[in-house]
Amino acid sequence: MQYDRLTKGIAVVFGVLTAVLTVVGILSSPAVLFLALMFGASTYLMYYHLSGRMAASVYERVEQRAATDGRGARRGDSRGGFGAGPREEWEPPRDGRARRTAERVRQERARRQQARGGRQRTARRRQSVQQSSGPTPAEAYDRLGLDPSADQSTVKQAYRERVKETHPDTDSGSEREFKRVKAAYETLTDD
Repeated sequence: MQYDRLTKGIAVVFGVLTAVLTVVGILSSPAVLFLALMFGASTYLMYYHLSGRMAASVYERVEQRAATDGRGARRGDSRGGFGAGPREEWEPPRDGRARRTAERVRQERARRQQARGGRQRTARRRQSVQQSSGPTPAEAYDRLGLDPSADQSTVKQAYRERVKETHPDTDSGSEREFKRVKAAYETLTDD
């Protein structure tokens, strides 16, 4: 989470408020103890979130639900189709190493995208005429990172991977690149 330091600060303030209100509640009024209880619960939830245990428990529940939920399954696939169910590559953060690993993965994806962009720019400079209706098959294979000899199942698999990387809702995604990948896939499947 990008606001870890802020959340830690708020948790510390709530913890101090809990302690002060507990002492004041014991000395003066039980109503103040109720307020201390509310701050204590908030402090605990923030700690639970920051420790990564909340994400881990949510992920485990999603895994269990995906494993047991057979609704919408086709041909024995309990995931329910493309994109349904939890992501296999994600693991809940345990001690900060997962966050650092995720950051390295994002940096590597960004480097790969820049390299692909450079190759695509070079290919565009070499071509004197571009089609206005979409990329040529050669450009489409290049955008998906495939050989021109790739079969339809390989094209589909590469498309799914590139869509996951370039989707605008992801951290490293871009709408322009997402549309380019989609156009490349449409070019290769319409032939």
